[in-house]
Amino acid sequence: MSTNKFKVINFSGAYIDAKYVENVEKYPIERRTIVVNPEETDAYLNEANVSIIPSFSSTILEDTTIKKAKSLLLLEVVETKNIGNIVFEPGWDLLGNFPDTDFPKDVQLWKSPQDEAGIIEVDPYFMARQSSTPGHKEEFSVKVNLWYAPSHTDCAIHNQHDFLEIHTQVFGQGRMQKFKVKNFESLYEDLVMTEGYTQIVPFCQVHENQQYTYPWHQYYSDTDCIWMAIEYHPKKNSN
Repeated sequence: MSTNKFKVINFSGAYIDAKYVENVEKYPIERRTIVVNPEETDAYLNEANVSIIPSFSSTILEDTTIKKAKSLLLLEVVETKNIGNIVFEPGWDLLGNFPDTDFPKDVQLWKSPQDEAGIIEVDPYFMARQSSTPGHKEEFSVKVNLWYAPSHTDCAIHNQHDFLEIHTQVFGQGRMQKFKVKNFESLYEDLVMTEGYTQIVPFCQVHENQQYTYPWHQYYSDTDCIWMAIEYHPKKNSN
C-alpha cells in the first residue's frame, strides 16, 4: 500500500473537515487538528523528544509531523461561528427521524451520515483491557459518524450494541456515563469528555463469537456538543 493513503469522510463540510489516513509516514499537520489513533499500536511524532499517540487515544496537534502510524482519523474544526448549523448539512437528521428507532422525536439529538473509514485488525480483548497484551487478531470495519446535542441533553440510557465503540469529543464538553440500572439516579461513573479527548477503553465486555455486553450508559452534553462515534463492527467469521 502507498504511504499516506487518505479518504475524506462523508460528513466533512463547512464546519468540520475529517479524513482517514492509512500507512502514515511523515504526514504533516499544519493547522490545529484532533488526531485519533484507532489502532492497537502507538503512533509516533517526528519531534526531538519522543512523542506518541497511544493506541485507541487522541490528541490535538498543530505545526508538526506524524512520523509513523498504521492509520489515523483527522478532524479539523474549520469554523466555530454558528457551529450548531452543522445539523443542516447534507445527511444530518434528528435521531428520532431515523427509521427503525423509537427514540423520542422531541429530543434534540442529531446524527450525521455514517461512513466506513477502513478495515483494521485489532484484538478486542486487548481493546477492552481483558488482556494485557494483544494477540487475538480480528478484522473490524471501522465506521464513524458525528453527533450533535445542545447543552444539558440526556442522549438516552441504553445497553445494546453488536459492535465495539469509543467516542471522541470534537467540540464543547460532555460526559460518557454508566448506570447500574436504566435510571438516572443509578449513575456510578461520569467520564468527562473535553475537546480532543477519546474514551480510551470501550464500556463493553467481550465474549466469544463476537458478542459484546454493555452496562447501561449514555452521552450527556454539558455544553453544545459535537462528538464522534467510532464503531468497530466485526467482520463475520474472522479469526
